[in-house]
Amino acid sequence: MNFNYHRRKSTEVKIGNTPLGGTHPIRLQSMTNTSTMDTEGSIAQAIRIIERGAAYVRLTAQGVREAENLELIHKGVRAAGFDTPLVADIHFNPRAADAAALYVEKVRINPGNYVDSARTFKALEYTDEEYAREIEKIRERLLPFLQICRENNTAIRIGVNHGSLSDRIMSRYGDTPEGMVESCMEFLRICVAENFMNVVISIKASNTVVMVRTVRLLVQAMEREQMAFPLHLGVTEAGDGEDGRIKSAVGIGALLTDGLGDTIRVSLSEAPELEIPVAEKLTRYITSRAGHEPIDAPAPRSYDPISNERRKTNAVGTIGGSHVPVVVADYAHTDEPLEIANPMLAPDLIWLGSKAVPGFIEQNKALIASYDETERIMQLKSGGTIRLITENDPRYVALTLQSLGSEELIERLKGDASIVILAHTTNRNIPGEHRAILATLEANGIANPVILCTEYTEDDAESLQVKAGADYGANLIDRLADGILISNRGAIPTAKVTEYMFGTLQAARLRTTKTEYISCPGCGRTLFDLQTTIAKVKAATAHLTGLKIGIMGCIVNGPGEMADADYGYVGAGRGKISLYKNKECLEKNIPEAEAVTKLIELIKAHGDWTD
Repeated sequence: MNFNYHRRKSTEVKIGNTPLGGTHPIRLQSMTNTSTMDTEGSIAQAIRIIERGAAYVRLTAQGVREAENLELIHKGVRAAGFDTPLVADIHFNPRAADAAALYVEKVRINPGNYVDSARTFKALEYTDEEYAREIEKIRERLLPFLQICRENNTAIRIGVNHGSLSDRIMSRYGDTPEGMVESCMEFLRICVAENFMNVVISIKASNTVVMVRTVRLLVQAMEREQMAFPLHLGVTEAGDGEDGRIKSAVGIGALLTDGLGDTIRVSLSEAPELEIPVAEKLTRYITSRAGHEPIDAPAPRSYDPISNERRKTNAVGTIGGSHVPVVVADYAHTDEPLEIANPMLAPDLIWLGSKAVPGFIEQNKALIASYDETERIMQLKSGGTIRLITENDPRYVALTLQSLGSEELIERLKGDASIVILAHTTNRNIPGEHRAILATLEANGIANPVILCTEYTEDDAESLQVKAGADYGANLIDRLADGILISNRGAIPTAKVTEYMFGTLQAARLRTTKTEYISCPGCGRTLFDLQTTIAKVKAATAHLTGLKIGIMGCIVNGPGEMADADYGYVGAGRGKISLYKNKECLEKNIPEAEAVTKLIELIKAHGDWTD
């Protein structure tokens, strides 16, 4: 467990005139969603992405024809005065990778479909000898590509996706982080054996817990084999709007917090140039921790960065133990009325600080049905109850890492299992000091539930979503907290801050309170208007609680990510959609105009629809 921020030292990779890894800053990138055969459109969009601050721009190349057209796009971008490296994205077609390597500075290949056939979810069986022969097939096909890259100074990215693991990997490892890591290592070992070191790695998933665990496993695997290749980070199919930003910040931020990552792409289902400001805010915020006040605490005995086993705590009412993490809204420094538009997003607790409880109630009397003075409980007209807590509540103790130096406080916590701890920090490295508090409690045998608390002064919603997601991501994914309290002294309404807290817990797969949309960012392979479609699907299904709905532009990751979604809407051809229940395709080639209606019918047929 890292308390102090420092970046992992990786090897340097040459990508045109913009090297990656080593001592270089974290690079930002995005991907065009134009057809790669639309030369002028691709050039124009690449320039928009570059002008927003991208260090690299990626374009899809489905076949040799598209790969060869990258030459014209490359020339067009250079003629416009930009020398930003271009990257080709290849799936299913090694010949396209060979062609693209002649014209761009980097080529991404996917081990799941570079030589292995497309994922079909078939249960295959291999003897050790048969499995070894399959690895040799990969080597035979990869060597000519590496030679082309060597001759043209072209870097490669080995890009593993959870949604497109091969049936061969699935047969031996299942749909697991271990399988994703082995899929990557098979290719890396060949590169190292051939002394081709101009390699970047990505290993992604739409599930943030899987993504974080897998990258950590990969780093361990590389260290065992004396490799230190730079890492490209991203949460696939993160979605759009606040959900996409929070989910990306939680997943990518958790890894950046541990110093992992040399380049990032925030995958939003929006115009690709809009990804760059989000990525820039995230990297700038986390790297600003460098040189923070040192954090010292005993190394935790029970922490395992891979297992994600929850920190064991005493349950205090519905806090801690096996209960889902609670959300605490801070109304201590505001006169805003308590507005609960959606009962599912009502906070579990309200922090009032030194504010007098009765006065607070009077301000909001239109929203309150009753108030229990003894229990300090508000009961909302819309249903449900919210417990109020103040600075003088004996059940709640606010503390910092520094205050844990007090033997008196330690003895009080040891002697009262009914206390809930509110853990505060003012260190620039917020997650590091939160971890140190938790480690200090463990060292003293204190198993009281802990609510992590942080204060911001943000007026911009996106900035708060990104910063809070990054600050809470690692500790939530590691299942170390029993609740969160995000205080904001800026202009964002407290009700919205509360929604962001629920979104952060859902992004960390700890508490589901609304429909989750697993939607890709779109690229030249996308077979429908992605943003319009997402809006239609959301409008029809956003009221459904707890479902995961995938909206995917094509079959590259679509069926694979559908295994993690309850329902899937996948582009099957121009103007045609296929619908999935989990990983099973139930309806094929539906006209796009009918697809949303058919999706609703499918959800109703399986009993998951509510009005």
